[in-house]
Amino acid sequence: MLEAVWPAVVYGITGIFLSLVGYRLFDLLETRIDFSAELKSGNMAVAIVVGCFILGMCFIIGRAVGG
Repeated sequence: MLEAVWPAVVYGITGIFLSLVGYRLFDLLETRIDFSAELKSGNMAVAIVVGCFILGMCFIIGRAVGG
């Protein structure tokens, strides 16, 4: 049973890491909007856009890493 847990943990950590890298790249490439400041000020439109971006990234990474 532990043989099945380790790949899931490795894929999970890899997926989280790649999601964070993808978000940081998105934040660096989109220079017109400061996402952190907008989220702190309570801008729901930015929160929805960032949330959808993260979900899309996670779906793509999950398909690529998990097969």
